Amino acid sequence: MDICKSKKQYDYLIVGAGLYGSTFAYFAKQHGKRCLVIDKRPHIGGNIYCENVEGINVHKYGAHIFHTSNQEVWKFVNSFVAFNRYTNSPVANYKGKLYNLPFNMNTFNQIWGTITPEEAADKIEEQRAQVKKALIAENITEPRNLEEQALMLIGRDIYETLIKGYTEKQWGRKCTELPPFIIKRLPVRLVYDNNYFNDLYQGIPIGGYNHLINSMLEGIDTRVNVDFFSNRYEWEALADTVVYTGKIDEFFDYCYGRLNYRSLRFEHEIVNSPNYQGNAVINYTDADTPFTRIIEHKHFEMFGQQVYENPQTVISREYPIEWQEGIEPYYPINDNRNNILASQYREKGTTEHNVIFGGRLAEYKYYDMAPVIESVINWWDKQK
Repeated sequence: MDICKSKKQYDYLIVGAGLYGSTFAYFAKQHGKRCLVIDKRPHIGGNIYCENVEGINVHKYGAHIFHTSNQEVWKFVNSFVAFNRYTNSPVANYKGKLYNLPFNMNTFNQIWGTITPEEAADKIEEQRAQVKKALIAENITEPRNLEEQALMLIGRDIYETLIKGYTEKQWGRKCTELPPFIIKRLPVRLVYDNNYFNDLYQGIPIGGYNHLINSMLEGIDTRVNVDFFSNRYEWEALADTVVYTGKIDEFFDYCYGRLNYRSLRFEHEIVNSPNYQGNAVINYTDADTPFTRIIEHKHFEMFGQQVYENPQTVISREYPIEWQEGIEPYYPINDNRNNILASQYREKGTTEHNVIFGGRLAEYKYYDMAPVIESVINWWDKQK
């Protein structure tokens, strides 16, 4: 295609074929708009792309569990593909001992041996009181960092066992160097419930997330292996409006400086066993284990005896790393420096009248999947 001769061929050029871009393109088509979706990766789907390995849908860019209490969003995704009954119930491994997550009565029993909610509540309060007493002795009345915030919320035992090592690996910084607002509150449940999410609905698309994205983009022009910035003005000339889902600082050529991100490195392994760890997600919360978690992908879609029908399994070890050019950025770093910088870029974005910024990277905001879809629905609702 001769890009230069195809001006204004589309209403929207959508940069990024991930969840935001694909959802936006679907609604644009429903409104009679012409769209071109481009992506620099060799596939559509962004971070929710799945790769079939030995009959197992592998979440290539990390585990993604869909969850929401928004019935409209739930009906929307199920209109493309049926979702299964997967319930996220991760387990923590601390130096070889296992603990249930999120923090609930099972966790408290495993750590302290408490049995009743009253016993657990008393133990938590006892631990918090010890921490507050020690901090007050140092004239500290407000937490100055993540460590002090977590200790004041949950006490030392759970912090040392299940929070400290995992958090420092995840962010690549000591908890004493991280701002307290990162962990404003911790979910504490005085019930025996290992369901990680409180949402009404959760699950995994039957057959993987590719079915969801492929259905959304059916009949819409898409191109992969495309670097928007290599021919930026030619691509922009194709459409009236650009929907941009990439890094917002890159869009503005880093004019205020570079935002920081955390990234991930994955080690995928085929194991000649039908059941490696017995759970989809196991977090490794000690500081000495270099990875943060192991994902066993078949447990997202195979249950009970189904697990043993496939004699092999696929696991992924997840290593958090500092983002650098050439690798995928995953998580915004919401410290003061980056938040100030991001607000400057977002403000500059409001001056771009033919550009829509959406998604985790373009808004420099941590998004779960359902809120991404909800934000697109809300945008289109405002156009009515």
